[in-house]
Amino acid sequence: MRIIAGAAKGRVLKSLRGRALRPTADRVRESVFGMLGDRVVGARLLDLYAGAGTIGLEALSRGAIEATFVESHRPAGRIIEENARACGFADRAQVIIVPVARALVILRRQAVRFDLIFADPPYDRGEVGTVVVRIGQRPDILSEGGLFLVQRSRREEPGLCAGGMDKVRSLRYGETIVDVYARLEEAGVPAARKQD
Repeated sequence: MRIIAGAAKGRVLKSLRGRALRPTADRVRESVFGMLGDRVVGARLLDLYAGAGTIGLEALSRGAIEATFVESHRPAGRIIEENARACGFADRAQVIIVPVARALVILRRQAVRFDLIFADPPYDRGEVGTVVVRIGQRPDILSEGGLFLVQRSRREEPGLCAGGMDKVRSLRYGETIVDVYARLEEAGVPAARKQD
């Protein structure tokens, strides 16, 4: 598992052995960041269910100014911290080791807003729909024009809308789908839903 592009390109990332984590595949990361393009530069990113931190670290490598990682599994949280240090991003990476629901309460109290939110909950456990609803109920966690991306199994379907946001795009990679949600009036994404 490596950083694909940017300042830390080629840097090998540590992960936990076994099935404790399911890192986002390289081709999925490459496609997602290709779709995001320059949106990443200067962005504040929230990486929910962060695992080894591959999404947030890739974003930092590509020019994000900071990333907040939320991971409830303490050993995985320590791996994220190690990976951030190894990539030279420790000063721009914040790791919150609590469940996602608790982290969202903490971040709301701090009135933190993000330009990009990426969630990769465990597949087929009902958590995809839950996180979509939670973010949808708190669209103020996204800055103006922000995007919320959810990685899921093709067997799950959280729906076309999430509170104050609508699904505007779906990227498909075999068994994996990444849904993109936005506030249409702000995000500059065409109103017609696009399926790739």
